[in-house]
Amino acid sequence: MREARRIGALLVDDSAVARRLIGSVLETSPDVQLLGEASDGQEALRLAADLQPDVILLDLEMPRMDGFTFLRFLRARSATPVLVLSRHSSRSDVRRALELGANGFVQKPLLGTSVSLAEARALLDRIRSLRQRDAPAAPGAEASDFRVVLVGASTGGPTAVQRILAALELDLRLAVVVAQHMPARFTAAFAERLDRASAFAVREARDGDPVLPGQCLVAPGGRNLAIAPGPSGPRVALHAPSAAAGTGRYVPSIDLLFGSAAELLGPRAIGVVLTGMGDDGREGLRTLRAAGALTLAEAQETAVVFGMPKAAVEGGGVFEVLGLQDIIERLRDAGKRTPTDP
Repeated sequence: MREARRIGALLVDDSAVARRLIGSVLETSPDVQLLGEASDGQEALRLAADLQPDVILLDLEMPRMDGFTFLRFLRARSATPVLVLSRHSSRSDVRRALELGANGFVQKPLLGTSVSLAEARALLDRIRSLRQRDAPAAPGAEASDFRVVLVGASTGGPTAVQRILAALELDLRLAVVVAQHMPARFTAAFAERLDRASAFAVREARDGDPVLPGQCLVAPGGRNLAIAPGPSGPRVALHAPSAAAGTGRYVPSIDLLFGSAAELLGPRAIGVVLTGMGDDGREGLRTLRAAGALTLAEAQETAVVFGMPKAAVEGGGVFEVLGLQDIIERLRDAGKRTPTDP
């Protein structure tokens, strides 16, 4: 019988060893209940309909019906959150599963005699976050366990952004949104290049896209991108530039991206100003810092053009000025901790 107030989970994996180990983790949690197990997608569809779980834990490689096919059938009938469990998933598998409706990934525990405390905590934390995102949230304060990295860049930015994305592991608790000053005809190809270089799933943003961990959304050239509240978490909203509204000078506007995120995300946001000419990001970064976000600017030693980082520093919105590699390490460290960690 299903226990009230516990998170009901359905475990789908063709490995009996994996089901035993992951099941043992779920059974130790006071707020998670293992409702059932399936060894392939066909059985999982039947159990999902019968048990109505709060969260589905899904392996991708299975006989009869694999995880990708299961996701297609599930999403035709249900919005139940799905957390993909995989240790050897390629970047293309990650992107495909997310496009089919998966809500996130977590590394499958090593198949042995036990599961480490770190692996168990990571798994349970992600399950809880999916349940929280699926529940109604207060406006402007969606519950989640990941940070949102907001990157603004101009001249010299494409190479710097690529270095950052290439260094971020998939299991970090980070989502990334990029505003790179670039003409409209180039941003889609830029996103594709980042996608090939990164473990994250990277693509040009579309209006209404959810902001999810393990993904990077690139603002389309010629449009401004803002972070807005969605039904189950933050999403992106695209706007035409407007001189009257002060968003037509730089496009995509870094100030607009940062300012919108400050209001919605507060301390969950991390603002990063990279190399570039001008002062876009100066006001937005100051707003982010006032909202409790971590704010970083690229140091002159590594910036191709120090104009934007210098303006951000002079504006008082920068918490730390770091070289590009140190920015990467700072983000990787932040991605290993939940927003509530010190």
